[in-house]
Amino acid sequence: MSQMLQMYTQVGPDQFSTLIGQTAPYFATIAPRFIELRPGYAEVAFAKRREVLNHLGTVHAIALCNAAELAAGTMTDVSIAAGCRWIPKGMTVEYLAKAEGDVVAIADGREIDWQTTGDIVVPVTAYVGEQAVFRAAITMYVSRA
Repeated sequence: MSQMLQMYTQVGPDQFSTLIGQTAPYFATIAPRFIELRPGYAEVAFAKRREVLNHLGTVHAIALCNAAELAAGTMTDVSIAAGCRWIPKGMTVEYLAKAEGDVVAIADGREIDWQTTGDIVVPVTAYVGEQAVFRAAITMYVSRA
């Protein structure tokens, strides 16, 4: 079990969400709340509030990117083989609709072979309610530590 997954399991989603913001301060800008984290899957939510809005009053594109990278990164961390490390290498995004409410970003890596190294593309979709508002493909470079 990875250190990150062990910490998540020990402290629970609420405290883990706070700790992530202390470990990587930029993620604190969206005040994320982990809903679920396990190998092959991560679900992160954040509220629509003034700090994440654009000039139109909808959730800013970079806040969506931030949530996507957080979900993909934590899922990658708890999914890769022991003795490996990762770093984000690139991100392709699609804005599907205005994000006019609270956001849930889901990284679903159940179809990924986590025993491989090299470039791994992690899919993330963000929703407001049932509506998909954002989609990302985040390339993670996985290597032996």
